[in-house]
Amino acid sequence: MLPSTLQQQGEPICAMATPPGRGALAIVRLSGQGALEIAHQLTHKKLLARQAIYTKFYDDNDEVIDQGIVIYFQAPASFTGEDVVELHCHGNPIVSDLLLKTLCAQGSRLATPGEFSQRAFVNNKIDLAQAEAIADLISSTTEQGVRMATRSLQGAFSIRVRAVLATLILIRTNIEAHLDFPDEEINVKQVQEIATKLTQLCTEVTELMQQAQQGERLQTGATIAIAGKPNVGKSSLINALAQSDIAIVTEIPGTTRDPLTADIELHGMPVRLIDTAGLRDTANVIELKGIERTQQALSQADITLWLSDASQTETPQIAPADIEENKTIWVHNKIDLTKLQASTSANHIYLSVKTGVGLPELLTMIASKLHADEQGDTPFLARRRHLIALQQAQQNIQAAGVRISAPTELELAAEDLRLAQLSLGEVTGEFTSDDLLGRIFSEFCIGK
Repeated sequence: MLPSTLQQQGEPICAMATPPGRGALAIVRLSGQGALEIAHQLTHKKLLARQAIYTKFYDDNDEVIDQGIVIYFQAPASFTGEDVVELHCHGNPIVSDLLLKTLCAQGSRLATPGEFSQRAFVNNKIDLAQAEAIADLISSTTEQGVRMATRSLQGAFSIRVRAVLATLILIRTNIEAHLDFPDEEINVKQVQEIATKLTQLCTEVTELMQQAQQGERLQTGATIAIAGKPNVGKSSLINALAQSDIAIVTEIPGTTRDPLTADIELHGMPVRLIDTAGLRDTANVIELKGIERTQQALSQADITLWLSDASQTETPQIAPADIEENKTIWVHNKIDLTKLQASTSANHIYLSVKTGVGLPELLTMIASKLHADEQGDTPFLARRRHLIALQQAQQNIQAAGVRISAPTELELAAEDLRLAQLSLGEVTGEFTSDDLLGRIFSEFCIGK
């Protein structure tokens, strides 16, 4: 059963294609069967494909609403694959609202969120990954995010997925050919060849997953928790990195109770900094609650900056035993109170938040850990659902690789590859449930 918007695919729809509010210009978009006739009623002019025409816009009473530019895009050479008309009017909300009312009175209806992109998908103008890239491009908050979303929109992600799919289908076809002709038993050499191809395919999917994980991080942003004992300079560090007085800085231990956050951009990646409560033994109920939230933040963070006071050599400040080593940077602060020099080694850095010495090196270390500066490894943006689909495909391919060595499980290996093909097809929309389509396009803004 198709969603209602797909059942009424040809029905003309209209919406604002520019943000609401006042401005120099606004664009109203019209798409669907009969769009050209409706535009003719509105402008009283014959429109030619891809020609900008200066005209007046008339309402049902033949009174002039406004004057501006109208452009007609003839199907299938349009964004939606249908006849599309764009009306460029003055950016007064009242004017655009009158245009929409007139379009509806002449046979159109208001579009639902994402309906233009949904029609483009249904008419094979874009695949599902490209459709999602449109929403990501609009919502991206960093330059690198915009560039990656543009690459996804141009098909960088889809091309990689289709290449994997093509290889998978060839392997699956080979296996099913043996199933169709059971008299010709598969020999050891053929099994080894298929097993080798499955191993190579699994490697390709793994590489694609790694890039997708980085792409998802660029889309959603990374979280960095600043943690340590009280009075080691956590609040000073978040202020320095955010270049703003986010946190109160005093010499009194335990000032921070609730986690404080600041959003910054680091090498093109959106990053959320979290200043957490100092970890120590305490009987203060409020401080205990803050420590509980600190531990929760540590478990969810992509990177933890564990601060210690480099001047306190007599009382070593040991991190919790359960802190994850591979996602931790050990920051030794307050070297201005010692004879130590700013330096870095492995995941350790010696610096002074007060003087700023070592802070640029810390940012470089964080970026390196996030791989935010390796644009070549991140050719596209990705979403959580893409990762889930790739992980499922990888598991099915690995299962097929195990089964292929047993002649009695050849049919099960073929089924594993069929399931892997379905999972990969979900990324581009070749095999996608209608409820998933509805969920995806409902996140789009109206008019896109």
